[in-house]
Amino acid sequence: MADLLGSILSSMEKPPSLGDQETRRKARAPVSCCHFSPPEQATRLKKLQEQEKQQKVEFRKRMEKEVSDFIQDSGQIKKKFQPMNKIERSILHDVVEVAGLTSFSFGEDDDCRYVMIFKKEFAPSDEELESYRHGEEWDPQKAEEKRKLKELAQQQEEEAAQQGPVVVSPASDYKDKYSHLIGKGAAKDAAHMLEANKTYGCVPVANKRDTRSIEEAMNEIRAKKRLRQSGEELPPTS
Repeated sequence: MADLLGSILSSMEKPPSLGDQETRRKARAPVSCCHFSPPEQATRLKKLQEQEKQQKVEFRKRMEKEVSDFIQDSGQIKKKFQPMNKIERSILHDVVEVAGLTSFSFGEDDDCRYVMIFKKEFAPSDEELESYRHGEEWDPQKAEEKRKLKELAQQQEEEAAQQGPVVVSPASDYKDKYSHLIGKGAAKDAAHMLEANKTYGCVPVANKRDTRSIEEAMNEIRAKKRLRQSGEELPPTS
């Protein structure tokens, strides 16, 4: 029995020692994402800010160089830049304004927006800007044709308004069409000759009533019948 108890105790895991407990505590402790002390973090942040500032300065110098080359090139009236982020576009707009040029941003998404610059004497029209906003290339020839068509339509509307409403007349007269049936003046003469019967509907009730008796009516019918029969029996005259 003692041997069995000893074997069971010996097979059981021993309680952790102080060193093992410290190892497990360190293992359960969250790992810090930053191994820098507060002074080191401040120094690192300041260094990143200086790098970002230096990048902005270098980007501005590069944009100033490109804008200057654009101004000196007499063959260019506009220039399209590659897509930029919001900060870069802001810097470019400032450079263009200082240089005395005109600039616009186009594009739907913020990452895909780009800047176009124009010389003052070649500022874009509203139609050209609308074309760029829709992502279309500007074609001056097509724009001129569209403008002429618009002016022509407006001119036609003004002329129609001055003439007043259009009077529609039939292509032919109905009297000429049916003259072979009714004649030239038949319908017109009939219209003038037609007169209303003024006595229609005004006959007295006494005139409408039959005042004869039945016997008198029957005698009259028989007399007419005999007269008709005697007429039929008479021989024809030579």
